[in-house]
Amino acid sequence: MIAFLVRRILYAIPILIGVNVLTFLLFFIVNSPDDMARMQLGQKRVSDEAVVKWKQERGYDKPSFFDAQASGIRKITNTIFFEKSVPLFWFDFGRAEADGRDIAHEIRSRMWPSLAIALPVFIVGMLSYITFALLMAFFRATYIDIAGILLCIFAMSVSGLFYIIGGQYVISKLWNLVPISGYVGGLNAWKFLVLPVVIGIVGGVGASARWYRTIFIEEINRDYVRTARAKGLSEWRVLFRHVLHNAMIPILTGAVVAIPLLFLGSLITESFFSIPGLGSYTIDAISQQDFSVVRAMVFLGSVLYIIGLILTDISYTVADPRIRLQ
Repeated sequence: MIAFLVRRILYAIPILIGVNVLTFLLFFIVNSPDDMARMQLGQKRVSDEAVVKWKQERGYDKPSFFDAQASGIRKITNTIFFEKSVPLFWFDFGRAEADGRDIAHEIRSRMWPSLAIALPVFIVGMLSYITFALLMAFFRATYIDIAGILLCIFAMSVSGLFYIIGGQYVISKLWNLVPISGYVGGLNAWKFLVLPVVIGIVGGVGASARWYRTIFIEEINRDYVRTARAKGLSEWRVLFRHVLHNAMIPILTGAVVAIPLLFLGSLITESFFSIPGLGSYTIDAISQQDFSVVRAMVFLGSVLYIIGLILTDISYTVADPRIRLQ
């Protein structure tokens, strides 16, 4: 297993390099350093001297990838890409271009509000979706199953913004049960987190429950299930002891997608509810064209996704002892 993990980590290095290069190219295709300077200075008419000064203060007065005028290794090191992107590999995110704050400190402080929303949505949501899918699979081809499928299709057809706006209007404005937006730390944070968590769970029930139902129905039609029934096992025992256990591989594969979101937060939810998490931090950075923050968040998301893939491979060996990592 150690050799497998070492190979996966080594494979991740060129992937992260490619992500950095692609992010750098896309951002500089949209905006040049001069455009970034004028936007950050926030003035209608910015003098050329002010632009040059802004670029010099932030290291954008150098060549992008290759310095033809330098010699030796300085041809590569004396570039914007090397100074801005290479330090990311030892998690030196630098400072934001909009306000000069330390990005690593912002990530550490904003990570907890994002986790406070994402963890309950992930855990309670997965348990709810799997239970609902097992219920539809148990009553398959009945009115309960048909009603559940129709409910899933309806939930999938409704935009996530409808749940957010509708929940804020009904629960916060009409019933006045929880604040409509905002966030405070400490024990009173639950008042601001209840509504985003509920909306996050409800918004994902359609696609997730329907996908889990498809997995369970596929497992139910296999030979080992018919053998279990022939031995006299009850339908509930067949579902929970055999079908659910053998369906863990695709469930674990789908769960890996949520791992980066646990830390990076939900972009739309945090923005609408004014939650100071990493999701709203990323949205603000994009709107302000803060390349330093966007670059750091893209790199962090890539690292978390790779870690999630490795953890998923390891979890396969727990779910199915026949799988060996070599």
